[in-house]
Amino acid sequence: MDVANKSVSEFVLLGLSNSWELQLFFFMVFSLFYVATMVGNSLIVITVIADSRLHSPMYFLLTNLSIIDMSLASFATPKMITDYLTGHKTISFDGCITQIFFLHLFTGTEIILLMAMSLDRYIAICKPLRYTSIIRPWVCAALVLASWVVGVMHSMSQVLFALTLPFCGPNEVDSFFCDLPVVFQLACVDTYVLGLFMISTSGIIALSCFILLFNSYVIVLVTIKHHSSKGSSKALSTCTAHFIVVFMFFGPCIFIYMWPLSSFLIDKVLSVFYTIFTPILNPVIYTLRNQEVKTAMRKLKNRILNSNKTTPRHYF
Repeated sequence: MDVANKSVSEFVLLGLSNSWELQLFFFMVFSLFYVATMVGNSLIVITVIADSRLHSPMYFLLTNLSIIDMSLASFATPKMITDYLTGHKTISFDGCITQIFFLHLFTGTEIILLMAMSLDRYIAICKPLRYTSIIRPWVCAALVLASWVVGVMHSMSQVLFALTLPFCGPNEVDSFFCDLPVVFQLACVDTYVLGLFMISTSGIIALSCFILLFNSYVIVLVTIKHHSSKGSSKALSTCTAHFIVVFMFFGPCIFIYMWPLSSFLIDKVLSVFYTIFTPILNPVIYTLRNQEVKTAMRKLKNRILNSNKTTPRHYF
């Protein structure tokens, strides 16, 4: 690592507020959200694995989405929660770069995975007779692998860019984690050129993917509209849930990376949204709106309770 570019050895994370009362409030709220995110997404993963009737391409992709959401919620939230307790709000230069890497790894992977899920629903609804011949197990595995490969490539490009920036003075990051839109403004170079890089490498990519996803769901919804069967109603519910997740995830990302020099207050709110609130939407939307998952969870709960009742007890 070039030492000349690393005269700043650590950064100070200013967080969301300097008020002790607000910090206590954030600590309680974010702790609850983080635990709920981990428990909810873990239940989805366990339920899909345990119930053979959920061993389908859609639920395989959903399981991977849950894993990514747990990872996205964990790259910065636990540190923020402990910072509220300890008052230690600094992060090393290497730790900051690590956060940038994992943030773009998980967001980049999730973008491609959401596109794979939309492809799955498009083929299932618009080309149902060819679904089983197109969406095979190896195709699903390839889509998931491709999403991780793209995520790694995207995150590496962001990290390599960050490592070339010269940091020679200010080290206060006006956020609760490190990300390029806030970190590059501390660099001792013209931020306008850096902003153009952010727009071209992240903003335009996110916007383009969202437009593709939006068009695919519009086609799917138009196709569903021409059918009035029970199956079409179920498909409409599933696609609506998918689109809610897509909109909630892409909205903040597009705003932050298309306008990297925007207000820090808006960026903070949106950062909280897609790193803390969005990961919990997956279990909430897919369980509360999906009868198959709810039924599988009830059966899993009953199976666990019955196994506990039939377990022999040994008295000494």
